[in-house]
Amino acid sequence: MKLLAGNSNRPLADAIAESLDIPLTRAQVKRFPDNEAWVVIEENVRGEDVFVIQSTSYPANDNLMELLICIDALKRASAKRITAVTPYFGYARQDRKTGGRTPISAKLVANLITRAGADRLLTMDLHSGQIQGFFDIPTDNLQAAPLMAADIQAHYHKTDELLIVSPDVGGVVRALALASRLNAGLAIVDKRRKGPGQSEVANIIGDVSGRRLIIFDDIVDSATTLCSAAKSLMDAGAAEVSAYITHGVLSGAAVERVNNSVLKELVVTDSIETDGRLGGGSKIRVVSCAGLIGEAMRRIANEESVSKLFD
Repeated sequence: MKLLAGNSNRPLADAIAESLDIPLTRAQVKRFPDNEAWVVIEENVRGEDVFVIQSTSYPANDNLMELLICIDALKRASAKRITAVTPYFGYARQDRKTGGRTPISAKLVANLITRAGADRLLTMDLHSGQIQGFFDIPTDNLQAAPLMAADIQAHYHKTDELLIVSPDVGGVVRALALASRLNAGLAIVDKRRKGPGQSEVANIIGDVSGRRLIIFDDIVDSATTLCSAAKSLMDAGAAEVSAYITHGVLSGAAVERVNNSVLKELVVTDSIETDGRLGGGSKIRVVSCAGLIGEAMRRIANEESVSKLFD
């Protein structure tokens, strides 16, 4: 197997390569003066099983084009199998028509990756599981729950005091998977969405009084909804509120918003590079998903079961 990394998250690609004890394939992924992506693979990949590591995070369009051009270069270089490894799959929030004359961008991106020549997709915590059906190629959707559960057990010695909170009704299955691993209870925030990135807490389902709460979700973007939910939970009598979110998009003033909120801490994975945005004394902590992704890649290369990682 060979590993090819784009520019979206080189630290994660380096960590994955280290976990597999396989060096990254020599390649140039650069820009022309007008910012067009330019890719040159400097090793022979004919007949190889190649994994392209590239999250489609900010700048999403640039990183998506890099991924597509890398796949095309490998296809034309006669790679045997090409697996697109996108720890964070952008455009996943546009997975259905929310009104008249709106796109289903997740399906469009799935078509682009498939038509570019990818034979397989490996990603983590898709915003909605049905996006796997948008691909006409095998798709593995890794779960961050085991990774988060291990970190929670390392930092919260009395897990029986915890209550896992789903920030909306749609995330109940995800939160329940984490709660079952920790033998913890479950609460739900009844969130009413007014528009993209705008929502308000209408009700809290479950008794949170005096409990240590952990909000579990897949994406934190502007963090407005997260901080609002945390405040509502504290107002309802919670002892403390932390959050474990898989993908830390953290756009705009999100980091400052989290640091000024009632949250005890926010834990995210390194599926998206933080770029030094956190600063010193931040409430945001990063756990690495390199080992999980690397093991899944090894299993795919060896034709072993990936689902056994979550048994």
